[in-house]
Order: sequence, then C-alpha cells, then structure tokens
Amino acid sequence: MPESRKSPINKTEKRPRSILLSFIKVLRSFSTAVPMLCGVILLMGLFQIFVTKEMIASVFTGQMFRDTLIGTLIGSVSAGHPISSYVIGGELLIRGVDLFAVTAFIVAWVTVGVVQYPAEASFLGRRFATLRNLFSFFLAILVSMATVTILMVIR
Repeated sequence: MPESRKSPINKTEKRPRSILLSFIKVLRSFSTAVPMLCGVILLMGLFQIFVTKEMIASVFTGQMFRDTLIGTLIGSVSAGHPISSYVIGGELLIRGVDLFAVTAFIVAWVTVGVVQYPAEASFLGRRFATLRNLFSFFLAILVSMATVTILMVIR
C-alpha cells in the first residue's frame, strides 16, 4: 500500500482519545443525574414527614389485585425519571406497601405516560398513543403479578 493512502492515526492513538471522550460523556450524564437524585432524596424526606403509614395503609389495603391496580394507576399518572421510581418504590416497601403494588407502580411509571400523552399524541398520532398507553397499563398489571409470583416461587 502506498504511503499516501495510509491513515495518519493508527489504532493505538485512537484508543486513548475514545476513552477520554467516553469518560467526558459519563461525567456529563452523571452531572445531569445528580440534581435529579438530590431532588428525589429531598422529596422522599418530605414524603416521610407528611405521608404517614396510616395514610398509605388507607390507600393500600393488602388485597393483591386491588393494590396492584392502585399501584398501576398511581404509576401511570406520575411523571419522572425511572431511577426515581426505584427510590420511591423502596420507600413504599419500607412503609409496608405490598410488593405487588410497588412492582406495578414501577412498571407503570416507566411504561405508561398519561402526563406525556398530549406530546406523544401530537408526534405519533392519537390512536397510537392511546393504544400504547392502554396496552402498557394492562401489561404493567400482568408483568407485576408475574414478577412477584415468580419471586415467591423462587424463594
């Protein structure tokens, strides 16, 4: 191969540059996640002070299907980052909420987008947005029940 056709940068010189670029991307992602996580931690502190165990017990009764449905409804109308749902779900478990409800809440939080529905409908069409949200809602119930049932069998 003639000298003029060879690449001026060989592979060993590209690797440190790509590692540095990857590291910079990770730092940017981390810097955007930190304020969100701090906000979640602050909200959970307020949640612990203002939302008592009795208030939660009045919403979640311990009935598997009813709690799963309530968890799915609350997760569907809530908006937030998926990482936030894990923190909130953990706090709900500590407060005595059934695993079925917490799992349904997390799955619905991530998959159903009632708050984002208008934007989704304008970009992707009303029919698609409606069907996607309905399927996601019902699948959140099924997935949460299947997940918790499998966990019970495994234990």
